[in-house]
Amino acid sequence: KGKNCKMVVRPAIMTGRGAGGGRAEDAEIFTASMSFASLPRGKKVALTTLGVVTAGGAGLALILHQSVKASELELHPPQYPWSHAGPLSSLDHASIRRGYQVYKQVCSACHSMEYLAFRNLVGVSHTEDEVKTIAEEVEVVDGPDESGEMFTRPGKLSDYFPKPYPNPEAARAANNGALPPDLSYIVNARHGGEDYVFSLLTGYCDPPAGVIVREGLYYNPYFPGQAIGMAPPIYNEILEYDDGTPATMSQVAKDVCTFLRWAAEPEHDQRKRMGLKLLMGSAIIVPLLYYMKRHRWSVLKSRKIAYRPPK
Repeated sequence: KGKNCKMVVRPAIMTGRGAGGGRAEDAEIFTASMSFASLPRGKKVALTTLGVVTAGGAGLALILHQSVKASELELHPPQYPWSHAGPLSSLDHASIRRGYQVYKQVCSACHSMEYLAFRNLVGVSHTEDEVKTIAEEVEVVDGPDESGEMFTRPGKLSDYFPKPYPNPEAARAANNGALPPDLSYIVNARHGGEDYVFSLLTGYCDPPAGVIVREGLYYNPYFPGQAIGMAPPIYNEILEYDDGTPATMSQVAKDVCTFLRWAAEPEHDQRKRMGLKLLMGSAIIVPLLYYMKRHRWSVLKSRKIAYRPPK
C-alpha cells in the first residue's frame, strides 16, 4: 500500500543432488518498481508529453472525421473519371470553351468571377480577336475624365469579368437573402472539388417522405442541410453550343466544371508539364549522381591522410 507499489517475484527453489550429494538452492528476488512517481524527471516529462500529443492527435482526427462525415441525408459526391484527373493528363480546352459559354449564358446572371480577367482566356479557350470581341460587349464604368465625370466604355482585355450585382446586399435582396458565391475558386473551396459541383448541379430531386422543404428552397442531397436557395440551373438543351455538341444536362455540368477547374488552377497544364520534365531530368541525373558517389567520391572519402613529421 502507499504510493510506491513494488512487485516481488520469488522463483521456485530448484533442488537437486550433485556429485557430492549436497542440496543446490538458487533463489533470487527480483524487484520491479511500478510507480510513476519514482521515475526520473526527464522520463516523467517525456511520458506526459507523449500522452498529451496522443490524446490531442486522436481528438483532432475525430473532429476532422466528423466535419467531413455525411450527416442525416447529406451525401458525399462520387468520384467521376475526369479526363484531367491523371498525373500527366491535361485539361480539355474544348470543354473549357464550352464551359465559359455555360457560365456566360447561365451562371453569370447570379454568380461573379471577380478574379478572372478577359485576357486569361487568350490562348486557352479563345483567340485574342475572339476575346476582344467578347470584352467589347461589356460596358465598363471608368473615369474620372478631364472634367471629373465618370463615363462608360467598351471592355478591354485587361478588364475583369463583370459582376451581376454592385454589392453583396443587392445580391441578397435579389435572391431571397441568399448570397451567390463567387465562382473563381469554388472548385478548390468545396470538399470534393469538381465532383461536388457536378453532383450539386445534377442532384436536384424531390424530397423524400417526411422531409419538408421551406418555400423558396429546393431539395438537394449533396448540399449541406439539403435545402438550397438556388433553383435547378441547368437542364437538357438549356443552350446551344457553338461547336454543335449536344447540350445534355450531364454534358453542360461537365463542361462548366472543367471551366471552373481551369479558373481555380490556370497553371494546371503547365504544372504537370514541369513535373514531367522534372521526372525525365531526374532519370538522367540520379544515376549520374549515384555513379559519382559510388565510384568517384568514395575513393576520396575512404582515403587515409597520415601526418609524418620530419625527422
